[in-house]
Amino acid sequence: MIRYVESEWVMQTPQTLKEKRAIIKRVLTRADQKFNISIAEIGFQDKWQRSLIGFAVVSESHIHAEKVADTVLAFLDAFPEWERGQTTMESL
Repeated sequence: MIRYVESEWVMQTPQTLKEKRAIIKRVLTRADQKFNISIAEIGFQDKWQRSLIGFAVVSESHIHAEKVADTVLAFLDAFPEWERGQTTMESL
């Protein structure tokens, strides 16, 4: 079972793309290390206050994959640098 998640994020603090990329790199590295997931910025790379993050969770059961995806989103929500917008989830 694969659970794929895409989520838009809005950031108020970065004033440049360099600042935005530093925030995203730090957050995505922590998420990858903590949950062992595939995670990346997949959209809005040229916008300094928006980002589209995608990640995938692979598990032997649908319930476990969904639980991990929800936990990852809660982890990402805990960072004060950004705020989550629209989120879509898909099971593959």
